[in-house]
Amino acid sequence: MIPESFIQELINRVDIVDVIDRSVTLKKAGANYSACCPFHNEKSPSFTVSPTKQFYHCFGCGAHGTAIGFLMEYQGLSFVEAVNELAKMVGMIVPQETRNPDRPEQKVMPGMQEALQRTSNYYRSELKKSASAIEYLKSRGLSGEIAGRFRMGYAPSGWQNLASIFDDYQAEGLATAGLVIDNEQGRRYDRFRDRIMFPIHDQRGQVIGFGGRVLGTEGEDMGPKYLNSPETPLFQKGHELYGLFLARRAIRDAGQALVVEGYMDVVALAQYGIEYAVAALGTATTPYHITKLMRQTDDIVFCFDGDAAGRKAAWRAAMNALPALTDGLRLSFLFLPAEHDPDSYVREFGKAAFEDAMKTALPLSQYIIQYLSAENALQSQEDKVRFLNEAEPILKQIVAPRTALLLRKHIAKLAEISLDEMHAMIKLPETSRRPPRALPRQTRTPMSVQRRFVQMLVMRPQLADEDDKLWLRGNSADDELVRSTLEVAIANPQSNPAALLRELENRVDGPILRTLEQEVHMLDDSLDFVLEFEGARKQLKDMYIQRESVAMLERIREKSLSELTAEEKQVLKAVGNSGSKNRQ
Repeated sequence: MIPESFIQELINRVDIVDVIDRSVTLKKAGANYSACCPFHNEKSPSFTVSPTKQFYHCFGCGAHGTAIGFLMEYQGLSFVEAVNELAKMVGMIVPQETRNPDRPEQKVMPGMQEALQRTSNYYRSELKKSASAIEYLKSRGLSGEIAGRFRMGYAPSGWQNLASIFDDYQAEGLATAGLVIDNEQGRRYDRFRDRIMFPIHDQRGQVIGFGGRVLGTEGEDMGPKYLNSPETPLFQKGHELYGLFLARRAIRDAGQALVVEGYMDVVALAQYGIEYAVAALGTATTPYHITKLMRQTDDIVFCFDGDAAGRKAAWRAAMNALPALTDGLRLSFLFLPAEHDPDSYVREFGKAAFEDAMKTALPLSQYIIQYLSAENALQSQEDKVRFLNEAEPILKQIVAPRTALLLRKHIAKLAEISLDEMHAMIKLPETSRRPPRALPRQTRTPMSVQRRFVQMLVMRPQLADEDDKLWLRGNSADDELVRSTLEVAIANPQSNPAALLRELENRVDGPILRTLEQEVHMLDDSLDFVLEFEGARKQLKDMYIQRESVAMLERIREKSLSELTAEEKQVLKAVGNSGSKNRQ
C-alpha cells in the first residue's frame, strides 16, 4: 500500500494546472484557468482550474477533483496508477508500506474495501489455475488480454475458500462487504462458488462488489446464471455501472456510450473493439446512471435483446431516464433480433455490423410514441382517451423545455386535439424556463459560522492554533466538522486545500465533505483569507462562549442559592448587573 503521508506530500508538491494543461489547453481567467470541459461537450468554457486551491471544477456537468482525480477521470487510470504518474512528473519515488513479517497479510483483518480488493486478487489467481474456467472463456471468444483488462477471476467450487486468505473468516466485515453468507443454522459460507467473477469498480478504480456467472447453463445445482453482490455501504446497484471506469476514455473518443444488460456483453464488445459499453448491475437504468454517463457524453444508446424480456427492460429504462432528461441529451434504443444479445451478435457479425445497427436506434421520443401506439389504432374517441391517459404520466416527468414541448405537440396531434386543449385536460409542469444553475447569493440558505470558519481553515491551515481547541464546544454535525478540520489543520499547517480535504476523507462523512469541497471551490480568490479567518474565529468563539453561558445559567436556575458554586454566583451576579444596565 502507498503510505498516506506520501500521497499528502505528492498533492502538496504537484501543480494541478501543469497536470491538466498537458491534456486540455487552459487559458488564464482572472485568478484561475478555464477551458471547455473535457468530460462533456460544450461550446462555452465552464471548466475551471484553481492553482490556489488545487481543484478543477465544471459548472456544467459538476465534474470536480484534484490532480489525482483528473488523471483517473480523464485517462481512466486507477488510483495507484494516477499516483505513480504524478510522482514521475515531480520526480518522486513511490514508497510501499512494508508489513511486519511476524504478522503476514492474511493475519490482519482489513477494512471493507481492502477485503474486496484482496478477494479480487484471489479470484484472479484462481482463474489462472482453473482449466475449466479458462476453457469456458475461450469458448466465449475471450482472450487472456481482455480477461486481464477487466480483472476477471474465478471463484472455485467449495464452501469456505476465502478462509484461506482471511484469518478471521467469521469477521463481521466479510458479511458486510457481501463476500460471505450466514445461513439460519449459523453456518457461514462463500457467497460466490464455481463462477467466473467480474469485479465492479467505482470511479476511483477500487473494487466495490462482484458479479459472478456460472460456467454453464443455470440449473438446480448452479443457482441463477448471474449472481451480484448485495447492497453494501460501498455498493448501491442503482448508482453504479459495470465497466464505466475502464470505458470513460473510449466513451469520450467515440462521442457516445452504449448501455447493455450483462457483464459478458460489455466484455465481448470490448474484445471486438467496441470499448464504450457499460452495463446496469441487475437493475433497470436509473437517473443516477444517466447523470453519470452525461459527464462523459450527451449521446447514449441503450441496446436490448429483441425478445419480450428485452422490450420490457427497455421500457423500464426509458421511463426511469425521464427525470434526468435535458435538451442537450440524446437517448436512443436499439433492439437486436430476438435470437441475439450483444455478445452473440458481435461474435457472429463483427464490429462494423454492430455499429451499423446502432445507427438505426430509435430516438427516445420516437420510441415513446411507437410504444404507446403499438396496440392502439387511435381511431375511436375511446382509443384517443386511452392514448392520452397513458401519455400523461410520461409527459409529467419531462421538464426539459424543448424536448417536452415537441413531444407534447406530437401527442396532441395524434390525439387530434390542440396543444391548448391538451393542457386544459392534463396539468403539466411549466417548462418555459429552466431553474437557475445556482441560487443567487442572497437567496441561499444562510451559512453557519462553523462552516465559514472551516472554509477559512482549509484555505489557511497555518493560522490554526492549539488554543482553539479550548473554546470548541458542541456535538452537532457542524461542530464535529470544525473539530476534525482544526485537528487536521494543526497537524498539516503547510498543506494546500486539496491535500487538506483529502486528509479529512477518513474523518468526515462523504456528503458533508463533498459539500465542503464545492463551497471551498466557490470562494473568491481575491478575499483576504487571513482577515476572514480572524473574523470567523471571533464570531465562532463568541458563539460558543454565549452558548456555554446560557447552558450554565439554565443549570444555575435549577439550584437554590446555597447550592451555587463561587463561579456560578459570579455568573449570576454578572447577569444581574447586565440586566440593570439594560433597564437604565
